Amino acid sequence: MPVAGSSLGDDLRSLGFDVRTAADAAGVTEELAAVPAHERVALVDPRFVGHVHALRLALTDPRFPAAATRGALTVQPEARTALTRALTAAAHQGETAPAGAAGGPERASVPGADARDGDAGPVGGDAGPSGGDAGPSGGAVASGDGHRPGATVRAPGAVHASGEYAGSPSRTRPSGAATALDASGTAAALDPSRATALDPAGTAAADGSAPAPGAHPSGAAAAHPGETAPAAAPGAAAPGAAAPGAAAPGATGAHSWVDAIAARLDAEGVPVHRPELGVLVAAVPADARERATAADAVAAVDDERVRLRAAVKSRDGFFTTFCISPYSRYIARWCARRGLTPNQVTTASLLTALIAAACAATGTRPGFVSAGVLLIASFVLDCTDGQLARYSLQYSTLGAWLDATFDRAKEYAYYAGLALGAARAGGGDDVWALALGAMVLQTCRHVVDFAFNEANHDATGNTSPTAALSGRLDSVGWTVWARRMIVLPIGERWAMIAVLTAFTTPRITFYALLVGCALAACYTTAGRVLRSLTRRAERTDRAVRALAELTDSGPLAEAVAKAAARGAGSYLAPLSAVLGAAAVLAGTAAGGFGSWLPVGCAVLYAVLAGVAVAAPLKGPLDWLVPPLFRAAEYGTILILAARSEVNGALPAAFGLVAAVAYHHYDTVYRIRGGTGAPPHRLVRAIGGHEGRTVVVTAAAALLHDQNQGFTIALTALAAALALAVLIESIRFWVSSGAPAVHDETGEPA
Repeated sequence: MPVAGSSLGDDLRSLGFDVRTAADAAGVTEELAAVPAHERVALVDPRFVGHVHALRLALTDPRFPAAATRGALTVQPEARTALTRALTAAAHQGETAPAGAAGGPERASVPGADARDGDAGPVGGDAGPSGGDAGPSGGAVASGDGHRPGATVRAPGAVHASGEYAGSPSRTRPSGAATALDASGTAAALDPSRATALDPAGTAAADGSAPAPGAHPSGAAAAHPGETAPAAAPGAAAPGAAAPGAAAPGATGAHSWVDAIAARLDAEGVPVHRPELGVLVAAVPADARERATAADAVAAVDDERVRLRAAVKSRDGFFTTFCISPYSRYIARWCARRGLTPNQVTTASLLTALIAAACAATGTRPGFVSAGVLLIASFVLDCTDGQLARYSLQYSTLGAWLDATFDRAKEYAYYAGLALGAARAGGGDDVWALALGAMVLQTCRHVVDFAFNEANHDATGNTSPTAALSGRLDSVGWTVWARRMIVLPIGERWAMIAVLTAFTTPRITFYALLVGCALAACYTTAGRVLRSLTRRAERTDRAVRALAELTDSGPLAEAVAKAAARGAGSYLAPLSAVLGAAAVLAGTAAGGFGSWLPVGCAVLYAVLAGVAVAAPLKGPLDWLVPPLFRAAEYGTILILAARSEVNGALPAAFGLVAAVAYHHYDTVYRIRGGTGAPPHRLVRAIGGHEGRTVVVTAAAALLHDQNQGFTIALTALAAALALAVLIESIRFWVSSGAPAVHDETGEPA
């Protein structure tokens, strides 16, 4: 049982865990054998003193195969075998839990493993606040008494994107019942249909918490488009907070048997995640004095405030940080306390944006004003869903899919609504070309972000004078916000769109959007080119593979690549891509609708695209190849539809580009999750970027003299592509092997 007076058991129950005890390593090993292999387990030192949110961060985050903080450890099913080996080795070497009176247990020796006293930073106290909501329900954690180590916990598994743990199931939160040994060592049977626990007297007590529905990421996480690794894990303190690993003031800490097991897992190569806890306290005190010190440290920090602060991403834009997050975090907490899930909030955000698009489509001033207000409301909900996911640590594969697609779906649907509204307003202004241009520019910007970060996030020797200058500029406070605003992230962009929609016309709105996005694209791309040219870095095989998958090359380019196999060159790949893109765009613009010149240029583009990917993309500027291919394909469709002057061609082209862009976003988020691009058979079936470009130019040449023929061809192609891509995408994202990809760094560009 926990130390007398400790609220550890209640804290664990508040997180939805079952509490049982085991006497030693052999007892825990025996207990683990009784837990189904597909469920998660955890160990908790009974002397643990810490904030409830520290336990929540360490024990309920489903994204990692193993996680630990001082005195607490949890593993997912994929790491259960390694945990069993560690426990068996500890039992064979005679390692035992600390023994002694409560408050002053003896220190046990652990041959071959050191206690990890400072791994997670201070987390503290049995007196700590519960943190607001019930947190993940179901599952279990067990704690021993003053003589015993922690007991087992069960909960669903999470995905790990790389290594031997790749492809593991990803679920949303702990659930199910746990079994463990009570203080006397007697096995206790639990009803698996509900969460149960043992109270300090050893009596089974029902826990009324129930598993919450599926969870969801931020509009976040992930790393929003372009970023791959979180800048700060959930629970990290604000700048200036104590660094992870700091102990409670004046406390040195006792050796923890649980920490020794975590060290053994590290030694076995299991990636043990240790959340950054900042000012939170996690400790295993050695005596009553240290316990009192740790309890005082817990009382000095309001972990609910820390939890609310950590719900906000560390690198949000200016508008989001100062105009949305100050109150959206409280909306997130309100939602958590009422059992709402991030997926539900995300769906509400999508519906709100679609209603905004419908209002804009009315073409009336009241409709435009309503559309602007609803677009901001949709963005507030978009921030809230990610903050709710981080606040309650709810993550899921479905949520990752929603996060990867809904932001773009909302924005592009709003573009379409504005175009429809402009046509219906007085004067019948046709702005479909501007709407399609805005979608093309925005998507290409994202592909630049994706490709650059995938190419460089794990590069070795990744240094650059340009990056050093950027770091120095970040040390000047106002430049940080200025540079974040220049790139026109989603918060600033949607605010601008909303205000201009309400007070001006759709044409002015699109003009401002195109100018702003073009300037942002020039700024970010120029900076990344300079970094790439001055950086001394070796690109990894994973990065090379990711760039190859992002190119979306089809059968034509692959055939050319095989015939023109070459060695890697420093600049041949981007040069070939530039020449190919320039040829097809210039030829399409010069030849016009109905000419065969665009078809010849498209064939030349396919050949040059094959040359570009004929060797591994290891050059310093090879990350430019995917965005150049996107610009060529999307731009060709835009030019042909605009030059055709065929009724309905531009809306049909808008739908076609939207379908293809969805495929490219889907590819990006799969790569970021560590599972690679969509099946190659799908890429070949939809033709690849060069195949689609040839088909569209051929359709324009063949059908130019047929009334509505080109429009029908574009519509049919868009429908076929959307059907094929969506079926495969939905199958993947709802499958057990799909990764939960979440952005923790900032908002999308």
